[in-house]
Amino acid sequence: MRTVTKDNITDVFMNYLAEDTDPRMREIMGALVKHLHDFARETNLTHDEWRAGIAFLEGCAAIESEDRHEFILASDVLGLSSLVDMLHSRPEATSSSVLGPFHVSGAPPLAVGGDMKRDYGGALLLAQGVIKDTDGNPIPGAELDIWQTAPNGLYASQDADQDTYSFHALMTVGDDGRYAFTTVKPVEYTVPSDGPVGDILRACGRHPWRPSHLHYIVKAPGYRSLVTEIFPDDDPYLDEDTVFGVRSDLVMTYVERPAADFPAGMALSGTVTEPFLRVEFDVTLSRDS
Repeated sequence: MRTVTKDNITDVFMNYLAEDTDPRMREIMGALVKHLHDFARETNLTHDEWRAGIAFLEGCAAIESEDRHEFILASDVLGLSSLVDMLHSRPEATSSSVLGPFHVSGAPPLAVGGDMKRDYGGALLLAQGVIKDTDGNPIPGAELDIWQTAPNGLYASQDADQDTYSFHALMTVGDDGRYAFTTVKPVEYTVPSDGPVGDILRACGRHPWRPSHLHYIVKAPGYRSLVTEIFPDDDPYLDEDTVFGVRSDLVMTYVERPAADFPAGMALSGTVTEPFLRVEFDVTLSRDS
């Protein structure tokens, strides 16, 4: 095509696609390019602005590593990760939320009732609940992948002073579908802001803070896997999460209980001498269909 103009370039792009292009690829690439072209036309994008956008992508690539996922972080702070989650969440199940860039695969097993707090300081939290189906029946053998920050606000992959799987665990529930573990109360923290994503946040006058939360990935044969987070209702950043991860059904309440109320059958039973926090949060999975 010799006569390419600012008005027909989008159509020319579509005509360049091979006739046997996968239909879904054609749909996605067509929509992507249409919106990119419309964006450039609408804003009258300049060469300097275009180069700044390219530099942002190159900057993300330059610091991307096994432990630093700047492109995921960019997707998170732009709201794209959460939007994709919400587009595909099922209303009958617990809402999904962002995976985030700090999940570590291969976490060690933790028995129901086990402890992740170990020798770390901070308030003791007992988290428990039932993994169930949409009819309210427990799902035996469901798998719960748990992770969170340490009390210093850093995940294990960010902190050389933590071991690889600090505050990471993989739990398999019994026939009653019940999970339970102790950990340290999570803290609010900032997403990494020393790279290109931080530059975008500052340019937009936005803060980098996330409310405190626990991460869960929940899986069971025959059910749709769920990636989610749960948030305490008293967190100061609950209504301004920089990655848009909060959903109303993921907000829970910490209840302070005296040491005498700490239950039997836990790894720390008989050793708790101070008040602790308790939270009940059930997870509902939908059928994989």
